[in-house]
Amino acid sequence: MWSVKCCLNPSFIIIVVAAVLSQALTVTSVVVPKSPCYAFDNSSHLLDFSDWIGSPFVYEGKDTDVVVRFCKDVESRSQAGYVDFGRYDKFNYFVAGSGHVDLVQEFYNGDLLNCEHTFDKMGRTAQVNIICGKCLNGQCKGQHGCICNVSYESTCRAIVELAIPCENPGPRVFEGFTVGFHPRSWEIVHNGLTQLGFEKSHPDFSFSTEQPHVTLYLTAIASQSNLIKKPRVKVFPENGLEVKLSGTAATGNPPTTLSPSTLLLDWRCVKAHDTPYEVKITIPVEGYESIEFVLTKMCDHTKSGRRCHKRVGNIRNNFMHQINGFINSILLWRVYLQDTNGKPAWD
Repeated sequence: MWSVKCCLNPSFIIIVVAAVLSQALTVTSVVVPKSPCYAFDNSSHLLDFSDWIGSPFVYEGKDTDVVVRFCKDVESRSQAGYVDFGRYDKFNYFVAGSGHVDLVQEFYNGDLLNCEHTFDKMGRTAQVNIICGKCLNGQCKGQHGCICNVSYESTCRAIVELAIPCENPGPRVFEGFTVGFHPRSWEIVHNGLTQLGFEKSHPDFSFSTEQPHVTLYLTAIASQSNLIKKPRVKVFPENGLEVKLSGTAATGNPPTTLSPSTLLLDWRCVKAHDTPYEVKITIPVEGYESIEFVLTKMCDHTKSGRRCHKRVGNIRNNFMHQINGFINSILLWRVYLQDTNGKPAWD
């Protein structure tokens, strides 16, 4: 009896409905992290270090200390002052390592003094080799990691070995995969990551009612393209927008970087809606997290409704044209009477 009352409770019903709606709107895509401080490990799992940005790690040397501010810069500090060994570049100089090194960060454009002509004139540089775990020499004692060792290839380049905990790796990402509105663009998905703006519904970036279709272009590394399965589509709300998929991607033709496959979305507004329809595209990838993204489509009016409005508009325009013609005829007749009799007949 208690369970029946529980299920009939209005608050319980509201919670259930909200849960259902939130589930309908949920997209489980692997979204690009909020910062460029991320990398993929050797098994393509996403490691997001956005919360680590600026975290300092200090190595106390005999005469000089080295400070690594995570995903920011590398400095050498001594009584003579600070020497900049480079800043973190946002263009993904954060990659998987090899051997006992799990990840590698590159830092460029440090101080130029006596290093004006080294490393493509980028000044002092640093390479930070990251070990997920503890230093091989047992140097680390803290829980948040430490610098194991510092060496110098030259006065212009430092090599830093840093041990940190790399817990809770993210989903396995299908690297190299892109989706865009052009064969050589990746506005929607880049390197297997759904880009911001397509991870959920954004009414400000909706396709208009008048646009009957859109073509997407998919590319992937040729050696792995056979892992890509046929895409699926889901619309929310379920009724009111008809969506059909076609093109080489819809038939399962594997894409490559040189020969993209196409995914054509034909959508037709059946029912007008105040808010955009959400069209979720899911592209399964064998052994990896599925690629998912959302497109939004406006349906201010249906096609048949638009024809009706057009007919009404044509009738109104014809009527106004006839009224204007009648008024012009009266004015011309009055001018004629003035010219012939000197004054209108009704004066």
